[in-house]
Amino acid sequence: MNNKGVGAVFCLIAAILTAARYLSAAVFMSGVVSWNSSLFQAGLSYVGSPLKICAIAALAAGLVFLAVGILQDRKNAEK
Repeated sequence: MNNKGVGAVFCLIAAILTAARYLSAAVFMSGVVSWNSSLFQAGLSYVGSPLKICAIAALAAGLVFLAVGILQDRKNAEK
């Protein structure tokens, strides 16, 4: 698999981790009768930050791999 494929997979992982963070907060808050944004923010704080940190790291790695793959393609096209 080339660098662009690896970068796309890392971006997909980042999207899945972000979705898992929000789904975890929604499941945690499922017993609440009424919802508002401040209550959901409290639910996100209970989930914690490891999913957010891992998603940001995966996104950064994905963007780096995508950039390297694009630069390699441009270099090969110039030859």
